[in-house]
Amino acid sequence: MGQSYEIRKIILEQSRRANVGHIGSALSIADIIAALYDGILNIKNPNDPERDRFLLSKGHAVLAVYAALFLRSWISEAELNTFCGDDTLLGVHPEFELTGIDFSTGSLGQGLSVATGAALAAQMQKAARRAFALISDAECNEGSTWEAAMFAAQHRLSNLVAILDFNKQQAFGYIQDVLDTTNMAERWRTFGWDVHEINGHDTGEITETIQSLNADAPHMIIAHTTFGKGVSYMENRIKWHYMPMSDEEYRQALRDIQTLETQ
Repeated sequence: MGQSYEIRKIILEQSRRANVGHIGSALSIADIIAALYDGILNIKNPNDPERDRFLLSKGHAVLAVYAALFLRSWISEAELNTFCGDDTLLGVHPEFELTGIDFSTGSLGQGLSVATGAALAAQMQKAARRAFALISDAECNEGSTWEAAMFAAQHRLSNLVAILDFNKQQAFGYIQDVLDTTNMAERWRTFGWDVHEINGHDTGEITETIQSLNADAPHMIIAHTTFGKGVSYMENRIKWHYMPMSDEEYRQALRDIQTLETQ
């Protein structure tokens, strides 16, 4: 089975075990996380000061990242199984004290600013490391995101790669009903970014696009995704932003991701 399948399987297993939600959001980014941790991020050792930095701005989807950390053997199975338990570092949002997590996140709309700072620090130090930020489309409703966008363009932070999980929905509705930002590519180009639109579920396209970046500007990868990707009854359904699964829903979800893997 491929990396994306393994990440989805862990998302479902741990969500069911802990009886917590945010499943659809984690499934939405599973392929992006698989591509990042399977070769894009230059991180041979999570404690190497010259490693690439990764920030999950939509921190509620962190279970996908925990799965990747486990698959890289940076956290143990015993640690993974503490997800959402007492006295754990594996909460619903990432904490930087956990091996493999560079930044704590959870306050939506702040992540791109932090990643911009990380990229600026590398530029000032003349270091080769890059900063990656995975942000949500709903975060583009917030002014702090656009402040960071202007700053990054002003300083030509070509070592900054933002990936937009463009699943076109958020906690309480679809973006066209809450605040329509469907013309996302045009907006980011206007702010001076190097913009690429891709299929956010094609790991090959994700990898090829990021590896070919060469513009003297910050990069925005608009990844068109499906919320809840791979689980038939979750796809594009708002309720699965929060809801946990029943036992039968869990069994159906496992069958669905196996079907997705064979397509």
